[in-house]
Amino acid sequence: MHRRVFLTSLLGASAAVAGLAGCAHGSAAADTKGAATEPLADKVPAGTSLKIASYQGVQQLQFRLAKLPPLPFAVSSWVNIGAGPDVINAFRAQSLDLADNAGIPPIQAHYQGFAARIVAIGITRRPNYVFATRPGSDIRTVEDFKGRKLAFSQGQAQGVVLLRALKKADLRYDEVKLVPLTSNQFLTALQSGQVDIAPLANSQVPAYLKQYEGKGARTVATDVVDLLNLLWAPQPVLNDPAKAAAIAAYIPQWARGQVWTYEHPDVWNEEFYVKTQNLTPQQARDITRLANKPLFPPSWGEAVRWEQETADLLAEGGFVKKFDVSSLFDHRFESIAAGAVPAQYRR
Repeated sequence: MHRRVFLTSLLGASAAVAGLAGCAHGSAAADTKGAATEPLADKVPAGTSLKIASYQGVQQLQFRLAKLPPLPFAVSSWVNIGAGPDVINAFRAQSLDLADNAGIPPIQAHYQGFAARIVAIGITRRPNYVFATRPGSDIRTVEDFKGRKLAFSQGQAQGVVLLRALKKADLRYDEVKLVPLTSNQFLTALQSGQVDIAPLANSQVPAYLKQYEGKGARTVATDVVDLLNLLWAPQPVLNDPAKAAAIAAYIPQWARGQVWTYEHPDVWNEEFYVKTQNLTPQQARDITRLANKPLFPPSWGEAVRWEQETADLLAEGGFVKKFDVSSLFDHRFESIAAGAVPAQYRR
């Protein structure tokens, strides 16, 4: 659920994202030829540890509230990090072993020449983002985006949602003005009129409209979804048999934590949104009302196709080079998440 929280701008916490600087010159594709293929170990060797991303402490809180069993390895660091560009930088610095992101960061990492692979997949069936207009805008449909300034984050899920919406509306990139920003800058850019449109997370929309709807701001809803919620890790981490076994042991907890949160919204609202994010109970309910049911596919076929479509879409715009995304998936882990949850959460 890490990347679904998206309260950074709403709550004033800095995402500290690195932006697009690393994307501008990172044209060397990652080499995954040395990827490990041996079967995963049944047990995690003693002394194994992982550094795991947990944005705003969500993961530890889920595990504690759900009363999940202790992990069979040490978590040497729960890293408060969530944005894709930040995660890639942390992977490079070897300060992070495993992260939860959308489908775009692994593509971006490959384009930058950094080898990392996907080890778990969650599927999102409903939109997590809504396009919001600046105050005083006359925009009401995606077709109205033509000629307007659109907030665009190339290395994050919001960027792909925008590109997919433009494609569906038959708008070319040269018919709009893409303004390169990171997602934690979107609200400020809307408020100041720097952009006409920005994709906001569902969690951000109620507060934005409460403040600016009376000044002419509105939302433009679409059926464009950001399909993938995934775990991924650097190739050197996956090449370490002990760490790979630890990741395999972590995946069931990751999946079960999301299921528990979905099934216990009132507890989650109080313990996370109210107690740690200082929201009112009603604000918390407004957010969880829009939450997606967690779904974990036993087979990754749909996910691979979606990831290929995303990579091709980015390549069409010249944002990355075209490549076969199958190299991004470590199929040794394919069935683990789905096997850890009840049947109604397998898709």
